Amino acid sequence: MKTYDLIVIGFGKGGKTLAKFAATQGKKVAMIEQSPRMYGGTCINIGCIPSKTLVHEGLAHSGFKQAMQRKEEVIDALNNKNYHNLADEENITVFDNKAKFQSNDTVALLNDNGSIEETVTAENIVINTGATPVILPIDGIKESQYLYDSTGIMNLPEQTQRLVIVGGGYIALEFASIFANFGTEVTVLEHKSELLAHEDREVVAQVEQDLTDKGVTFVYNAETTAFEDQDDHTLVRTSQGDFAAEAVLLATGRKPNTDLELDNTDIKLGERQEIAVNDKLQTTVPHIYALGDVKGGMQFTYISLDDFRIVRDQLLGNGQRTTNNRGAVPYTMFVDPPFSRVGLTAAEAEVQGYDFAEGQMAVNAMPRHKINHDERGLFKVVIDKSNNQILGATLYGAQTEEIINIIKLAIDQQITYDVLRDNIYTHPTMIESFNDLFNI
Repeated sequence: MKTYDLIVIGFGKGGKTLAKFAATQGKKVAMIEQSPRMYGGTCINIGCIPSKTLVHEGLAHSGFKQAMQRKEEVIDALNNKNYHNLADEENITVFDNKAKFQSNDTVALLNDNGSIEETVTAENIVINTGATPVILPIDGIKESQYLYDSTGIMNLPEQTQRLVIVGGGYIALEFASIFANFGTEVTVLEHKSELLAHEDREVVAQVEQDLTDKGVTFVYNAETTAFEDQDDHTLVRTSQGDFAAEAVLLATGRKPNTDLELDNTDIKLGERQEIAVNDKLQTTVPHIYALGDVKGGMQFTYISLDDFRIVRDQLLGNGQRTTNNRGAVPYTMFVDPPFSRVGLTAAEAEVQGYDFAEGQMAVNAMPRHKINHDERGLFKVVIDKSNNQILGATLYGAQTEEIINIIKLAIDQQITYDVLRDNIYTHPTMIESFNDLFNI
């Protein structure tokens, strides 16, 4: 058995960053990753980076094959960089093995045949194994040759003529936008009666209309009941009729990847089978931590990065940083144009009893839209009238993936809305809209 100061299971954002930092502090680290194709984690290899590369290439009017080639070049470069960033560090050993717990203190490393190749132990262990797609028990789902998860759909050898997406969440809409920009006929099957139920309804209506204008078809209250393969396509049978497609994306959510033989430990799982953690990201075994998607909650790379900061503070700092003080969390759905959000909507502020005011501004009223040649979008902000604090914002339009971070900063630092309203901004820019947007 080999002994380390720190074992990290999974090469994702939080884990790899912690491994590197610990190594620079003189700690001996074992990084365990079962697949060389996942050096760097989900974001780099099968998530944010490849999908946003396709978003960019689609908007640049690249051909489908050219876009896929560009995506592979980006992945290969970042995967290689991430591997060497750890493997070239003298205090880090990278193991290409499947990890299985033998106890609270020992981890077995399995080879491709499932045999134990090595056993390792450490003072502290971090689980950073991410999440995997949820596969629903639908007739024909295991037999069909035309079904893909979010990873598989980004590796199609040829552009599909017809794409059916089962699910109407954020990932579903991103891929609907991507493939529509390449000219694919896209149908989104949403089992609820509306899209993005927790978002501002007026803004969501614009998102839906813009996607519809691209040729995306939305079908609501659609329960998918079966997949039946035909000669060169599959038939998606639903409560709202049948839909034929050469490719089907299953965008029905992701679940924590806890395939680690946790029964051999005292680690407990939560209601959704996530690894249960406290505000310091400790599991029910105090020297074992969980980072990123495997612990449940928001599945964002930057959450995993902030998880790293929390665990770094516990192991090598003063222990003051927790999940309770990470601040507001912004997010962007990379449809065309981007949809970005932080904090509360007006509807949520009303439910929570705030005395609030709402400001809004259409993108077509912003001078910059003429330069962008894109008038689509709507900005909304919500403020607390009792103290002038910003409660939240929903920004739909060009460049909002950048702008939303300014509002997150203002919320966290308790900067009142009038500061953003009266600030001097460069011109012509999208952010100068704050002068009018916050004129509440």
